[in-house]
Amino acid sequence: MTPAKPTACLALADGTLFYGQGFGATGQTQAELCFNTAMTGYQEIMTDPSYAGQIVTFTFPHIGNVGVNPEDDETGDPVASGMVVKWMPTAPSNWRAAEGLSGWLASRGRIAIGGVDTRRLTRAIRQAGAPHVALAHNPNGVFDIEALVASARDFAGLEGMDLAKDVTCAQSYRWNEKRWAWPDGYTPQTEPKFKVVAVDYGAKRNILRCLASAGCDVTVLPATATADEVMAHKPDGVFLSNGPGDPAATGEYAVPMIRDVLDKDVPVFGICLGHQMLALALGAKTVKMNHGHHGANHPVKDLDTGKVEITSMNHGFAVDAQTLPEGVVETHTSLFDGSNCGIRVEGKPVYSVQYHPEASPGPQDSYYLFERFAEAMAARVR
Repeated sequence: MTPAKPTACLALADGTLFYGQGFGATGQTQAELCFNTAMTGYQEIMTDPSYAGQIVTFTFPHIGNVGVNPEDDETGDPVASGMVVKWMPTAPSNWRAAEGLSGWLASRGRIAIGGVDTRRLTRAIRQAGAPHVALAHNPNGVFDIEALVASARDFAGLEGMDLAKDVTCAQSYRWNEKRWAWPDGYTPQTEPKFKVVAVDYGAKRNILRCLASAGCDVTVLPATATADEVMAHKPDGVFLSNGPGDPAATGEYAVPMIRDVLDKDVPVFGICLGHQMLALALGAKTVKMNHGHHGANHPVKDLDTGKVEITSMNHGFAVDAQTLPEGVVETHTSLFDGSNCGIRVEGKPVYSVQYHPEASPGPQDSYYLFERFAEAMAARVR
């Protein structure tokens, strides 16, 4: 049998080429390439705003086999620039599927390539770091390789890039939808106990749902919100969301706001980029990681209890634990590489984690963090 002619090409900035079969949208895009080890949740991953500026290589080969549906979107449209998979998606087979992966990507302008040796590609990323790449899909199978490699080399990279402004909400809004539960699906929070302002650096919907399920009446504000705008809502607590890009770049406007909020003595909880923003506001520094952490199987140790949580992660930058100032305690570390995964301020209800306790996708070991936030607010309003 004659092999199918390649209709897609992934070019790395060092000139390495991977050919395969294109699906989704046609055209060309450039981005940083990362890999994700999750076995489920490809739709949640593609719509996670934290993947802005990145193409995702999925190490699990069965991508697309359960289709997609509107309930699993973490934001309105895919944010990741593209996807790389081992096997071409099959027809969806799931009672919740509304459409197939390829058609969903095509209608939303996202390029994908299948038939790639993702194991080899993942090894290359681990060894040399997350590369800059260009991905092209042309049904005719014609590619200008020189221009494609040049496009990969021209990608500016994520260091120094503030992407939160690209994915944040345009204006404030209220959120009351709770986590999905059988058989009713998503239901509203009708008896909230706490008023929370969530600062949106690229917030996932399921994080907001977890806040609502923990008893919060959530008001979401844009990433550029000032401390006066945050405190004007008289919140019982302030939440700092996940998001993409270089935390030092976003920190130019986020850090002053967070420092002012910290002076108001309200509980503060941060996740992912929000964790990094809080650390910067407290005086620590962040660093770019070699290839980041992306997956739903990352072991994290709680240094206060000694327990190990299996967590969902998506980050390419990390807080440098060596720069944490006096009075700021490291609470969680990665058992993969020892990197920082959580902090808290001594004597104050202020804490954050690098991983994603909302578990979308991923295990639910860490939901207790939302309950801890609610307990901190309850202690304040008594």
